[in-house]
Amino acid sequence: MTQTRTGGCLCAAVRYELTAEPIATMVCNCTICQKSSGSALSTIALVAREALSVNGELKGYEYAGDSGNKLEINFCPNCGAPVLLNIRRMPDIVSIKAGSFDDTSWFKPSMSIWNDSAQAWMPEIADCQVFSRNSR
Repeated sequence: MTQTRTGGCLCAAVRYELTAEPIATMVCNCTICQKSSGSALSTIALVAREALSVNGELKGYEYAGDSGNKLEINFCPNCGAPVLLNIRRMPDIVSIKAGSFDDTSWFKPSMSIWNDSAQAWMPEIADCQVFSRNSR
């Protein structure tokens, strides 16, 4: 049975519910994720769009990722917390920022992408498949 997972932004103006297991869990070390997260990487869960319901207003910002593909980060316009990422070439998939889940104890990345851009001081993640660029 699939566990329902919930989450949202920092101020709770945006809330979501996920009713299916993630398709993949990963960290992304690309330079764009570093800038948008304000950190060394982004932790994400790829999920089926049909299994995600969102309540509240999100503001989107579209950009070209390191791959050249169009992406749209969605964040709360009130607190600025990033919540979702839309990948234009994968319309049936949504990327949820893992830190936005209410309970993150289950999260373990299975892939690390864009490792060519990783900060030199970042440690390797045990049992994580590594890709020098993106996985596709």
